[in-house]
Amino acid sequence: MTVELTDRIEMTDSSEPSLDELFELLERMPVPEGYKAEIVEGTVHMTPQRDTHWEIIRRIVRALEDRFGMKVKVKSDVRIDFPGHSNGFAPDVAKLCDTAEMVQENGRRRWRYQDVEFVAEVVSDGTRGNDYGKKCEAYAAAGVPAYLIVDPYTAQCHLFTRPKGSEYNSHLIVGFGEVVDLTGTPADLVLPTRDFPRERGSADGDR
Repeated sequence: MTVELTDRIEMTDSSEPSLDELFELLERMPVPEGYKAEIVEGTVHMTPQRDTHWEIIRRIVRALEDRFGMKVKVKSDVRIDFPGHSNGFAPDVAKLCDTAEMVQENGRRRWRYQDVEFVAEVVSDGTRGNDYGKKCEAYAAAGVPAYLIVDPYTAQCHLFTRPKGSEYNSHLIVGFGEVVDLTGTPADLVLPTRDFPRERGSADGDR
């Protein structure tokens, strides 16, 4: 589900609304229970959180906690602003560096994209284009060293590394049942996928 918020903001001049203005309007809108809302290039995307989605997120977070301990800075569905036009993402899983601290911006405390070391997104209904496209470009532009897409519709994981500009120079595809080798990245673990649940049908059609 996508929502164009810019048409609903009363503009006082010809400038576009800021991300904070968009999120303030979003906070006043009734977001259905069980949905995640984020802003991708100025458009709000509301995504239903299925059991399959959460089970995969839980396994990735647990793997990071097992590897680094309970003090590891792992966030889920927390707003982080990324490079590009009005990108206020809420990554399914984001690992921050040990020295990361929240900063004060426009009266709000938030995490910096410069401290993000690893991101994982789990494909849901309606998110495929963003996960493989706009978000991939934004994470590369932010210099996120490792970006993992877990797609329960195709039963595949896509690992992107070596960011340069708005692209990743390395793309590895791993099927469910195999392991995703994240050693050599800040995630620094071997992630088993044999217990990742699958989703029937396809999200937004076949890729």
